[in-house]
Amino acid sequence: MARGNQRDLAREKNQKNAAKNKGGNKKDGYEQAKSKLSDAEKMRQKQAKADAEKELAAAKAAQEKIDAKAKKPTQLGA
Repeated sequence: MARGNQRDLAREKNQKNAAKNKGGNKKDGYEQAKSKLSDAEKMRQKQAKADAEKELAAAKAAQEKIDAKAKKPTQLGA
């Protein structure tokens, strides 16, 4: 059974789908600016949270260092 132009038809169909999906950003200028600002705000919040966690970890490490010095046994003429 001859398939004829099945390959050509499939190629055309794939080209149509590729052209349809190729389109750029669907947002207009206002929506792009709005999403850009919201994304920037999310990143600022994420960075602030990371900085706070880093500061907390540093404070905890410093406190542990102080506690370790306080608990260190001293050797007085054994």
